[in-house]
Amino acid sequence: MHTVSGGEVAGILVAVFWAILVSFLAVALARVAQTLKATTKLVADVTDQAVPLLADASTAVRSAQTQIDRVDSIASDVQEVTSNASALSTTVASTFGGPLVKVAAFGYGVRRALGGRKEDVPAKASRRTVIVGRTVTRRSARGKRD
Repeated sequence: MHTVSGGEVAGILVAVFWAILVSFLAVALARVAQTLKATTKLVADVTDQAVPLLADASTAVRSAQTQIDRVDSIASDVQEVTSNASALSTTVASTFGGPLVKVAAFGYGVRRALGGRKEDVPAKASRRTVIVGRTVTRRSARGKRD
């Protein structure tokens, strides 16, 4: 019979310890591999869904930029039309405004001059007094209204 020495027992213990350690490391590596596989699948799924969404977003941004350019163009056209209308109204007012006012004033004066006379009788000017927002006709000394 062979007796087992202390060195042999120590060697067997070290061998068993390494076998247990390698088993634990193998299980841990298997779980890490499963986690990496699941992560890879998740990233692939997200990529498959994100690429079309990003393409749609890019299209929407381009469309919005086109609309903004159109609105800017319309706004500049409106500004040009407004300035042209302002210049036109100024020109019309300066060209026709003065003479039209003179003609209207002359016409008013002629109507007033001709309308006030009846058969060569000069028109009397009525006298009126304003009292706190009211017009009161004054009576002359003869008791008749002026």
